[in-house]
Amino acid sequence: MKRNLKNKGKDAVTLAPYNNPGQTITEQFRMIRTNIQFSAVDQDIKTILITSPEPGDGKSTTAANLAITLAQQEKRVLLVDADLRKPTVHYTFRVSNIEGLTSVLTKKICRDEAILKTFIPNLHILTSGPKPPNPSEMLDSKAMESLMEELKSLFDFVVFDAPPVMAVTDPQIIAAKCDGVVMVVSSEKTNRDRALKAKEMLEKVKSRILGIVVNRVAVKKSKYSYYY
Repeated sequence: MKRNLKNKGKDAVTLAPYNNPGQTITEQFRMIRTNIQFSAVDQDIKTILITSPEPGDGKSTTAANLAITLAQQEKRVLLVDADLRKPTVHYTFRVSNIEGLTSVLTKKICRDEAILKTFIPNLHILTSGPKPPNPSEMLDSKAMESLMEELKSLFDFVVFDAPPVMAVTDPQIIAAKCDGVVMVVSSEKTNRDRALKAKEMLEKVKSRILGIVVNRVAVKKSKYSYYY
């Protein structure tokens, strides 16, 4: 099922590993991928939550680019837009968001109809779908839990782009169901105390924090650097 949409002025996330495979920033995303895979020595990591303390820290950029680098290893990867309040995945991949995750959870369409192939080999996406009045309750539902188990059986990796931790409870809900969490912070704006508070909130739900991605670190040959 294909749902095309022209970009309506919304800035799309830069897909560095796809557009600029030889640049420094792409290598940094590969390093993130490698570190996550090494952390899976004692436990399989198939579902990965990407979040941040606050908006604007770069979580959606990290989620999309990590998903691409995983797919480039010939793994079946699904990127899920679990930010039901301010979704971005449909803008990044220029598709419609008329139907998506919320449509599946409310049984408006079936799972296979909602999952879309992208122009990147091995990478699929599940957009957020229509904004619901009760995002937290929907993500904490039995339907969401069942869907996550189904997705784990269909894909090698499922990457969830979740809202910021300090803004809503949604990321804590999903984090408790995922195999691991990566938190993204910005060297230019993230307050240390807020970052520590976000980490504590994730730990309260017994989520496994795989590491921290620090972005917007200036280097000589690249405007931005991401590292794990």
